[in-house]
This record gives sequence, structure tokens and C-alpha cells, in this order.
Amino acid sequence: MDMDRDWTIALTAIVLPILGALVFRRVGQDYERFGKLTRFSTFLQVLIFFLHGASSYVFLDSRLSVVDVRSPLFGLAAVLLVGGLVMLFAAMGRLGVRKALGQDATGLHCSGLYRHSRNPQILSYGLVVAGYALFWPSWSGVLWLTIYGVIAHMMIRTEELHLRKTYGDSYVEYCERTARYVQLRGRK
Repeated sequence: MDMDRDWTIALTAIVLPILGALVFRRVGQDYERFGKLTRFSTFLQVLIFFLHGASSYVFLDSRLSVVDVRSPLFGLAAVLLVGGLVMLFAAMGRLGVRKALGQDATGLHCSGLYRHSRNPQILSYGLVVAGYALFWPSWSGVLWLTIYGVIAHMMIRTEELHLRKTYGDSYVEYCERTARYVQLRGRK
């Protein structure tokens, strides 16, 4: 039974990034062709993150009965999950849903959380994923978090190409003063 789970984890760990690469290739084509995402490419983009989230049942134990609420990791997990959700909704709320989903391509947004990270939505959701994984700490949880990072980075690279082409020097200047992920003191 353990061997079956290991094979399922391995197969999922291979398939999800491949699907992500296919999805973001299509997303890039839509950005190139239309200057924004179509409903279909938005659906595909949401779908790949949904599939990643659903794959938690493959990578994590996910039984509430085995969560150790006395563990210091439980507190950290809760803080990451709740803090990530608050930041995610703040970032999305600041942009609006259509812009957050790539369907409204008007204007470069550089204020609020976007002053500290060019990708606060992705970073915030990464905190949610990390927090969730910490409820059931395991090597497969680390792999699940890593797969999120790979898929998220594909999305970011695709968006960066589009934003550089669309906003030119304004976007390059924004990149020079704001980190891709997290603005650390004195570093980008």
C-alpha cells in the first residue's frame, strides 16, 4: 500500500509541472495574441492551481484527527495560513478580480503590497500552501510546496514577459526597485 502511495506521489509530482508548462505556454500565447487572458486561458490558469490544491490529498495525510494541535508547528501553520489568506485577499481586492485574473490589462499596479513584491498574490498563496502543509509535516509536504513554487514561477515568468512587452521602461523601472518575490532590506 505504501508503494502505491509513493508511485502516486511520484506520478503527480511529474504530471503537475508538465501540465503547468502547457497551461502557461497557452497563457503566454493569449497574452501575445490578445494582450490579456481569454476566459479559457483564465480557466486553465485557475485549474492548474486548483489541481495543485486538490493534490494535497495525494501528498498530505489530510486527516484532521492526526493534526497535533500541541505542536509549535501547529501555531506556525495557522499563522501562515491565516496571514497568507489575509494578504491574498488584500492584494486581489486592491487590483479587482478581473485584473487579478489577467482579464483586465489596463495600467501597471505598483502600490500597496505591490511596492514590496511584484507578486504578492502568488507569495501570499504560497504562505497558505506552506501553512496547510505544516498541519501534516512530511517529506511529501515539502515536495507539494516545491511543486507549487515551480508552477507559480512558471506563471510569474509568463506574466513578466507580457508586462515587459506591454509597459516597457515603466515595468523595467518597477522591476529595478521591487523584488520579484520579497523585498528584503537593501536587496531585490
